[in-house]
Amino acid sequence: MNKKGFTLIELLVVIAIIGVLSTLAVVALGSARQKANDAKRLSDIRQVQTALELYYTDNNAYPTTTATGITLGDSTHSCLDTNGFSASCTSPYMGLVPSDPINSDVNIYTYTAEAGTAYQITASLEVGAGGFDFGAVTATESGIVGQ
Repeated sequence: MNKKGFTLIELLVVIAIIGVLSTLAVVALGSARQKANDAKRLSDIRQVQTALELYYTDNNAYPTTTATGITLGDSTHSCLDTNGFSASCTSPYMGLVPSDPINSDVNIYTYTAEAGTAYQITASLEVGAGGFDFGAVTATESGIVGQ
């Protein structure tokens, strides 16, 4: 008798291999997603820095805030114009201020500038990107530094 087909053992081995490979792929994609979010955070901060420098060139000061700062990209601070960060702009330096890709309570962009001569933007990285490690990064008029 010449029976053609697969045995139960062969099928179970193939299913196990497919399961292991799919698990590895899911783990790798999760890490890549976190790195992509961190790269976007750094890019967003650099864009805001450029808009703030344009604002400073025209006004000789950065937009001021309270000591606790403001959350960039929320409904009341979604653009930057000659009056600073606001909900709507007439002649914007930045028409749409970016918000964090995850937009949770932990991952937000916070802007602080009390005197108008210096500013600070803080954000949190999930796994690190662009030469920065996991944790908080701070952007000032001098550049971006990790903590």
